[in-house]
Amino acid sequence: MKEPLRDSEVRALETGALAPRDVVTHRRVLKIALPIVISNATVPILGAVDTGVVGQIGLAAPVGAVGLGAIILSAFYWVFGFLRMGTTGLTAQAEGQGDTAEVAALLTRGLLIGFGAGIAVVAVQIPLFWAAFLAAPASAEVEELARAYMSIRIWSAPAAISIYAITGWLIAQERTRAVLGLQLVMNGLNIGLDLWFVLGLNWGVEGVALATFIAECSGAALGLWFCRAAFRYPDWRNWARVFDRLRWVQMVRLNSDILIRSLLLEAMFVSFLFMGAGLGDVTLAANQVLLHFLMITSYGLDGFAFSAEALVGRATGARQRDVLRRSAILSSGWAFALSAFVTLVFALFGPQIIDLMVKAPDVQQAARVYLPYVVAVPLVACGAFMLDGIFIGATRSRDMRNMMAISFLIYVASVFLLLPLLGNHGLWTALLIAFVARGVTLGLRYPALERAAA
Repeated sequence: MKEPLRDSEVRALETGALAPRDVVTHRRVLKIALPIVISNATVPILGAVDTGVVGQIGLAAPVGAVGLGAIILSAFYWVFGFLRMGTTGLTAQAEGQGDTAEVAALLTRGLLIGFGAGIAVVAVQIPLFWAAFLAAPASAEVEELARAYMSIRIWSAPAAISIYAITGWLIAQERTRAVLGLQLVMNGLNIGLDLWFVLGLNWGVEGVALATFIAECSGAALGLWFCRAAFRYPDWRNWARVFDRLRWVQMVRLNSDILIRSLLLEAMFVSFLFMGAGLGDVTLAANQVLLHFLMITSYGLDGFAFSAEALVGRATGARQRDVLRRSAILSSGWAFALSAFVTLVFALFGPQIIDLMVKAPDVQQAARVYLPYVVAVPLVACGAFMLDGIFIGATRSRDMRNMMAISFLIYVASVFLLLPLLGNHGLWTALLIAFVARGVTLGLRYPALERAAA
């Protein structure tokens, strides 16, 4: 049940303070979404440069060490991705209510969680590293170099995790150009330092780690500068509000639901890879190549999902049901158009993209066999991506958690039924079924979301 409107919120609604931002247009949706799409496009470039720079050393072990270390740390940090989503939903709703004090307090809460989580990760790095290498064993040389990489980069954990909160706060205010600027500066600085430390100073794996450490700390500092308007007034340090117990309970409950949903989603993809590995090396390699197509799809759809988060959150906070519906429709319409375009690109140029990504003829042939599945993914997955964004904006995290649990069970059942009968075709079919299940189950809960917003 929603809390009654506070006096400041009532005044904001009565005076029309929200009216100028209530008009949801195609241009507004694109203004939010396109910077995120461009920002996401820079992510694989950084990974390619990291690998390419270390590859100039001429040895296999450093390349494997940087790749393994980056994957392990990214997995640790990814656990805290709920902070980005939860901060976006709550801040957008506070914006919609015209509650500027709560908007500022949410930034402080997010930073406290991000910094505290980063300190905790640093404090328990020894058992974390031990568990990671137990789960993903490597040669003694690769493990030693990966530990050297991780032992440097881990110290930027407070900054790296805090960036989730900063990014979510900026997205909620539709300031995605600032998010793009933050990503470009971080990645540009990282690439420049990579080249200097590794190729210029011959610091090897440690140089790549130090470059990322500096880039992440600098990114957090730049993000705080983008948020500087919140620090001009005392609301951000109104400790009675910041540490209000009911608001913390709400934030923890929201983030916990999102975390469970995200862990189930990750379990689905990890199990997909593991079961693909049991079908042979060629099939495993083909699946890994094709999953890059799925990543490309997610990079594009994320932009419109984020626009839905911001606009739906604002409409939910202002209790404007018609605006919420228009926000959902326009954002989803553009997402569907993008999905159709990506599907067309995959259908026309998929074989050529595969050939660019892998040179082994047997892997190329296997990937072509299963290409139709990833051609279908953008259209099949569009509903799930967009409804995730809509439900995050409305902070309907319990529905997200429960529907993800149902979808995961449907995926597991599909795998057990189809994998023995169809092999890798069955595995891909189960993944597509899971996307459909996520979209359908959340879609069935959408009317309740609208009723709650009203």
